[in-house]
Amino acid sequence: MILENGQYNQYWKYIHMMPEEVVQAAMDLKAKRLLPIHWGKFSLSLHAWDEPIRRAVNEAKGKDLEVLHLMIGEVVALDGSNTFTQWWDL
Repeated sequence: MILENGQYNQYWKYIHMMPEEVVQAAMDLKAKRLLPIHWGKFSLSLHAWDEPIRRAVNEAKGKDLEVLHLMIGEVVALDGSNTFTQWWDL
């Protein structure tokens, strides 16, 4: 499931989902994997550039939902054979 996860603000809550809402939406849609997009290239909001992915990954823990967090330009195998690191901490 590809869902937007970034450039949010409480003032924009009717336009962009918060990271926790993104995870819930993926769960509601019965997704096996979540690929959050629009969170790591440009910072147009008041949050830190890595806050959306940190919050989404944290929210997905223990919910049987795999979060695919690719580096920009990284290729993903749709068979689930990729392994992902929290590259924003490197």
